[in-house]
Amino acid sequence: VQLQASGGGLVQPGGSLRLSCAASGSIISRDAMGWYRQAPGKQREWVAGITDGGVVNYADSVKGRFTISRDNAKNTLYLQMNSLKPEDTAVFYCTCDQFGRVYWGQGTQVTVSS
Repeated sequence: VQLQASGGGLVQPGGSLRLSCAASGSIISRDAMGWYRQAPGKQREWVAGITDGGVVNYADSVKGRFTISRDNAKNTLYLQMNSLKPEDTAVFYCTCDQFGRVYWGQGTQVTVSS
């Protein structure tokens, strides 16, 4: 599975971004997928996950602000991010858990700053 994340950028506090993660090389409709992020000087942390059945979970820090979704017809994962805060600044990575093996995308930078 190859994962290509996109949609990052510079946004002001309170703004929104939508990240996309396009998968290729395999059909992901039966795979659990997720988003992680890594802020400068910090460890990578889990942000959100979605099962093959569409059950979603979020880290407390983003609950109510971020929404994870998937379009299996497009083999794509999304992360809608609203009410962004400076502490959301990080490189965001998408993941795909296929038969217990986790694949990672290359990351997309999100910077929240005025």
